[in-house]
Amino acid sequence: MFKNFIVSEFKKWIRDSIMKFLLFYPIILGLIGRYALPIIAENSGFSIERYADLILVILTLFTPHIYGALIGFSILDDRDDNILSSIKVTPLGINQFLSFRIAMAFVLCFLGTVFVMWFSDVGDISMINIISLAFLASLAAPMTGLLINSISSNKIEGFAVVKGSGTILAFPIIALFFIDKKEFFFSFAPGFWPAKAISSLIRGEELLQLSYSQYYLIGLVYVIILNILVYNIFVRKTQQD
Repeated sequence: MFKNFIVSEFKKWIRDSIMKFLLFYPIILGLIGRYALPIIAENSGFSIERYADLILVILTLFTPHIYGALIGFSILDDRDDNILSSIKVTPLGINQFLSFRIAMAFVLCFLGTVFVMWFSDVGDISMINIISLAFLASLAAPMTGLLINSISSNKIEGFAVVKGSGTILAFPIIALFFIDKKEFFFSFAPGFWPAKAISSLIRGEELLQLSYSQYYLIGLVYVIILNILVYNIFVRKTQQD
């Protein structure tokens, strides 16, 4: 049953031109980091080493947002086709259906984020840290997808939510320019914690307020709580529909 579900899901994504583009977008980000940025740096005098943490954070945080939009629009399609209503009366149940959908998107996002961080070759970060940071950053994908569906009822509203939620990505980026306690003004944004964890590895922990482990663990707990909250909000909404 799960194999058929996976095949069906991929077919749905490939049929939709927007979803197809979003699915392969991490490859574009990786190519930008690996080839486009060095060319720009060579011709403009821009220093990749000086802004390595900023560049890597931008590439890394965009990937979960892209996959969050992907899962968000996929669930919106299911709602338009009344699939969620039909699932309620099957043995599978809405919780299992959503959990499997979210897990599938998370795995794809995790692999995409690992690829972007590794292939872009920005900053001197070990593969172990790339994997752990990709795990933390990818937890934003299901949260974004569920947030889209918690607020919107159709794809038009969904696009508006994607654009609105995309502005939140600016806060972790702005936070990189602060190394004092003012940085915590931006800590409400889920991306703040992986962004600062990345910065601590590239700049050095002694320059920042917390260590890599502290940024990572606090961010992990925070984003898990946000996922649970948004999931419960969306489930309640589906029960009311």
